[in-house]
Amino acid sequence: MIGIVDEHLRALLEIRVAAAQGGPWSTLLAWVDTAFNGGLVLPHEEIEKLELKQSSSTSAILADGQEVELPTYSCYLDWFGKQYRTQVVANTGATPLLGTMLLDGHDLQISYARKTLTLD
Repeated sequence: MIGIVDEHLRALLEIRVAAAQGGPWSTLLAWVDTAFNGGLVLPHEEIEKLELKQSSSTSAILADGQEVELPTYSCYLDWFGKQYRTQVVANTGATPLLGTMLLDGHDLQISYARKTLTLD
């Protein structure tokens, strides 16, 4: 998978997600977040567009140290040519985040000099 590093130095990867196995698929640009050990974080607006159903909630510690309870959902991700079911955490941010759970078993290479991202 090939991504980019944008003008704000965010490592971004285009992903395809669906509410149900088999689609329909939506394409999102996700920020690779190595500080998040889950699957995906999606803004509430994206969750509504995808029509994801809430499955549960999870405790999370935010960057400022605040502990919060966040609603969770599940979706399907087109991940290296396979449909992969993953947990989605809802947030109020503007950018989808891709966590390290999805990076496990893969090689992530980011070049800030060349503004490129490769995930094998």
